[in-house]
Amino acid sequence: MEGVVAVAVHTEGLNGFPQECKQTEDLTNGHSKCTTILNGLTPGNGIKDNGNLNGNPYLRTVPISALKQNGLLQSLAAGGNQTKTEEVSLEVERAQEEWDALESIQPVLAEDLTPSPLISFNEALQHFQTTDLGDLLKNIQPTIRRTGLAAITHFLFGPPRLHKDLVEERDLVFAIAQCSLDNGQSVHMRVLQTIYRKLTCNRADCPRYGPHWENIGFQGSDPATDLRGTGFLGLMHTLYFVMDPEILPLAREIYKLSQHPVQNFPFCVMSINMTRIALHALREEVLSKECNRRQQVVAVLNDFYVATFLHLYQLWKSQQKTISDSGHVLKEVELFAKKNPKQILKRLEGYLKERRAGTGHRTSPDTLSHSNPSPGDTGSRAGSQGGKEGKEMNFTGVCELPPEMEGEARLI
Repeated sequence: MEGVVAVAVHTEGLNGFPQECKQTEDLTNGHSKCTTILNGLTPGNGIKDNGNLNGNPYLRTVPISALKQNGLLQSLAAGGNQTKTEEVSLEVERAQEEWDALESIQPVLAEDLTPSPLISFNEALQHFQTTDLGDLLKNIQPTIRRTGLAAITHFLFGPPRLHKDLVEERDLVFAIAQCSLDNGQSVHMRVLQTIYRKLTCNRADCPRYGPHWENIGFQGSDPATDLRGTGFLGLMHTLYFVMDPEILPLAREIYKLSQHPVQNFPFCVMSINMTRIALHALREEVLSKECNRRQQVVAVLNDFYVATFLHLYQLWKSQQKTISDSGHVLKEVELFAKKNPKQILKRLEGYLKERRAGTGHRTSPDTLSHSNPSPGDTGSRAGSQGGKEGKEMNFTGVCELPPEMEGEARLI
């Protein structure tokens, strides 16, 4: 019986094109021949059939009996591409399952990736100057209400009254101190972000809530909870500290000390307490003389805040204070600052002059001599704090110290 069996084998040919080799065997005479077809063309169509194309040999002819024995004929007859097709289908199926399992991803808007612009103290102050604070102004108490002998003594021997043309500026300060942090106000958020970025030297904004706020000295994941005593004025003073180029180096020195492994303290909470001291001084009119002299309230209050912070920094660093000393140190700094406002402002001026001259700053012994504690006091204070040293500092009790004078207004 005569018949011809053709076997098609696909291999890679020239430039990656499939090359098909057809093997036929004449069953009558046992002779077989291999005809190469490249892209549907036989070697006669311009391709030399020499068994080698670009150095790649074609398949050799195989007897049909051998094909029947090893099962390759059946595989080829069933279709050589079937296995490959099944593998592709499985890959597609697997990819589809993975895609379906993915959560829907919201696109990130370009403005969300752009950090908010830094805000200056003057720009933030202008925001409050142009905002209606009428409701807050009704509740302020900018001076201490004195009666009886205390009122007479203060009138005769106390500091001078604030000039009438400065009353509006002073009242604005106390209104800001009653203003809470508002997430809906872009200026408020920019102030918060500016403080964080200037202290940490980060270029990107940080989330509104989170433990990262503890890195700059807030006591929790929400800075607003630390502003109970000073309102937004606490952030305004910190903003002034980090945005004024002349005093920024001092701010970073204090911030560096706040990160000390032994002498650490929460920077922003300490800053808020300096604001609280400055507010007390303004309310008790100990700054009225300087305000009248300079015909300014906000600028004098800013300088007094920085000067008080400088005084605390020098005391804390030179006497190696720790967090267990915080309550006593804060009370001592407050009493000294309110008793010597002119002296403390002059020390700040001298410090800045030395910085401008490039001579650095040397802590004078007389600066700290008034506050040298006795060894017994230090030991008793450390013992009263127990095991909380270096872990947590809560200024709530310090912020609400009992009034020292009759009729003293409580802080907001």
